[in-house]
Amino acid sequence: MNTEELHQIAIDEQTRQRQYKHRLFVCMGTGCLAAHSDQVKQSLEAEVERRELKGQCQIASGGCQGLCVAGPMVTVEPQGTLYQHVQPQDAAEVIETLDQSPIERLQDRTTESFFQRQTKVVLNLAGRVDPERIEDYIAADGYSALLKALTEMTPAEVIEQITASGLRGRGGAGYPAGLKWSTVGKARSEHKYVICNGDEGDPGAFMDRSVMEDYPHRIIEGMAIAAYAVGADNGYIYVRAEYPLAVKRLGLAIRQAQKHGLLGNNIGGTSFNFHLEIRMGAGAFVCGEETALIASIEGGRGVPRPRPPYPAASGVFGQPTLINNVETFANVAQIIARGSDWFTGIGTEKSKGTKIFALTGKINNSGLIEVPMGITLREIIYDIGGGIPNDRSFKAVQTGGPSGGCMPTEYLDIVVDYESLQKAGSHMGSGGMIVMDETSCMVDVAKYFMEFCMTESCGKCVPCRVGTAQMYDLLNKITHGEATLDDLAMLEKLCGMVRATSLCGLGQGAPIPVLSTLRYFRDEYLAHIVDKHCPAGVCNITAAERTTA
Repeated sequence: MNTEELHQIAIDEQTRQRQYKHRLFVCMGTGCLAAHSDQVKQSLEAEVERRELKGQCQIASGGCQGLCVAGPMVTVEPQGTLYQHVQPQDAAEVIETLDQSPIERLQDRTTESFFQRQTKVVLNLAGRVDPERIEDYIAADGYSALLKALTEMTPAEVIEQITASGLRGRGGAGYPAGLKWSTVGKARSEHKYVICNGDEGDPGAFMDRSVMEDYPHRIIEGMAIAAYAVGADNGYIYVRAEYPLAVKRLGLAIRQAQKHGLLGNNIGGTSFNFHLEIRMGAGAFVCGEETALIASIEGGRGVPRPRPPYPAASGVFGQPTLINNVETFANVAQIIARGSDWFTGIGTEKSKGTKIFALTGKINNSGLIEVPMGITLREIIYDIGGGIPNDRSFKAVQTGGPSGGCMPTEYLDIVVDYESLQKAGSHMGSGGMIVMDETSCMVDVAKYFMEFCMTESCGKCVPCRVGTAQMYDLLNKITHGEATLDDLAMLEKLCGMVRATSLCGLGQGAPIPVLSTLRYFRDEYLAHIVDKHCPAGVCNITAAERTTA
């Protein structure tokens, strides 16, 4: 397919869409499907057929709108009306009032700021594109950036644009994408690989899952552009098997792209070849680490290896390999289409663009959000998130997944970027953001994340395998009122040892929740140890234990 053919498909699809007076997009993301949005869609389709409106009204599948707590959600176009908590029995009223005023009871004005305060780049088509139709994506300028890169730019110019944009890896470390691409591009080899890391395993995180479910073609396009830039001819999307909907839609998108000549041989009528396939992981958290992921793709046990050599020099099957996560690749096409200057106009001096977060925990508007780098935690939690339920007090927010830190009230006005979060004792991570209120015990929170890291350790290196278990045991003693101040000193000592000597990021990051809670909530640790009392009333410290103390 060449540029002219792509443009014609876009025109044809846009013409087809304009024939409908109304288009209703029912959210078919995992969150809304769990609330039976598929039944809502069936009811709407039945109502349209009953009223003989199939030529005027289209009922389509849409992606996640972000406000997961309000599902099932339905978007009515061209009005832009957004209905929340829609039930199958609402179908008749929704169709009947299409040319009238919106249904007030299916709208919630208190959630308006949730949408208004966001800046959407990756999620800019939220709810308005059917993720299972390539034509929908092409009609929204999909794959035009790929053909632009192939026909108007050299590989070096593509890498230059990514470098100039300041795009940093969204998987957690924030490594400059352009630098990584350049390193792989300079490597000499007959074959190179591009891998999309979709092995999202952080507790409370669902950013990459939603992007894979809703924008499979955006990921494929970004990967193809990257492959052209670095000289790769094969690629893998590594997805955990617990994401069946993402696997299904990615597989369908790959087949559609192949059928339209946007994957495979001689893409866009050029000499560029790129073949892409899915590899499913069994759910090991450690396989999010790039060398463990590579071992899993090769059919081995998913355990990390020492570096160097780095994957950019020796990755899959010993060949130079570019690895970025889902959100990183999902930014690429728009950077190529709109230019690096557009992207650098969003964010802060060192952290450009936007970041997607899964906003969960003790928060009114839980869901998926995309915000510009440089926004404050207060704006996210109170303006977008709608504050804390039941008029309770904010206590802390944990960012960065199981290796992230917990930041207290005094950090509410910190700007969200890579440098600021790291300075505060946390980090960006892949985008999990868990809010806690006064009912949360911070020692118990640290124990929860330590248990996760202990369970998910691959066991290859002693510091992680043994150290996380010892730290968990100490935290368990503290929460049961059985620990001493010597145990607390040993816990801190182990944190430093495990962080400094573990082989990969899992072990290196495991102590961070403990260190951050010790830094900001040390009084809670002391209350458990000295007073044999849990201030939040969460931990099981019995009266007998308190008497013994």
